[in-house]
Amino acid sequence: MRLVTFTAGLFGMALTVWLLSRFGFHAILGLVAQGGWGIVAAILFHAVQVLLAAASWRTIAGHDAPPLPLRDWVALRCVREGVNNLLPVAQVGGEVVSTRLLARRGAGLRRAAAATICDLTIELLSQVVFTLVGLGILLFLVKRSALTDELVESAGVALLLGAAFLGSQCLGAISIVEGLLIRIAAHLGWSGVDGIRGLHAEILGLYKAPGRSLRAGGLQLAGWSLGAVEVCLILHFMGHDRSLASGFVIESVGQAAKSAGFAVPGALGVSEGGFVIIGSLFGLPPAVSIGLSLIKRLREIAWGLPSLAGWQWMEIHWRPGRKNGLEHGIGLSG
Repeated sequence: MRLVTFTAGLFGMALTVWLLSRFGFHAILGLVAQGGWGIVAAILFHAVQVLLAAASWRTIAGHDAPPLPLRDWVALRCVREGVNNLLPVAQVGGEVVSTRLLARRGAGLRRAAAATICDLTIELLSQVVFTLVGLGILLFLVKRSALTDELVESAGVALLLGAAFLGSQCLGAISIVEGLLIRIAAHLGWSGVDGIRGLHAEILGLYKAPGRSLRAGGLQLAGWSLGAVEVCLILHFMGHDRSLASGFVIESVGQAAKSAGFAVPGALGVSEGGFVIIGSLFGLPPAVSIGLSLIKRLREIAWGLPSLAGWQWMEIHWRPGRKNGLEHGIGLSG
């Protein structure tokens, strides 16, 4: 697994270097510097998206879970994003870390894992809807071409994958994983195995709660949609204003490209390539599209570094009791 991650990371770095050299390293850095206030705007504006994502997670977790204050969910969401964006792990490492911390905070391992799995699924499905809306706007704004057809086909595949991911949970895939974890834990002598029992039923219970999934999905979709405002803000400070509709399309397709590159740590290079492709449909020079992506990465760093430091603080202070063997087994070390 480490070899795969290392290889994917090298590929991402090589792709990034190629893009920078191909479209002018100095020109791109100049555009990033020109958009200096755009960096500040992106950093500040992202707080709204984090708040919406955290509220969605808390919503799907349910009010019958330990009533953690919203600030705890925000902190956990920041850690989740920081790990996924900045550490050399596939983009699910943050979910593993945040699940363990949420369990320590009093939610219990079963509820914490169920809430995170449901939240991740709803986030994925809301992103697919976001991308489909963006492509609908794209087809309205520009002429149909081979590129737009490929994007629509890719979105259709993503929709099928999202539906399959949700369907597999309802059909019992989680119960199979749950059984395997229990067997592995028993074989390795981990304690605390009972904490994971009933995970499948817990997940189904969260989905079936009246209106809970729809409210969580609405919050996630609102967060995704606000990314269009971030794009327009950055482009404005870079001197390349575009309409909000164009920003919506650029953000939706750019985020879809980032998600497609989940195997590459931080989707390095993949995200930049996605912005270049979709930006070209709205007359953005490649250097501007790459500059846009780099400014968004600077925003990720500005949020991610304090979040990683916060993770270490939580590892020390969020310890109501001794960690059990299962937590050692499925968690990432601090």
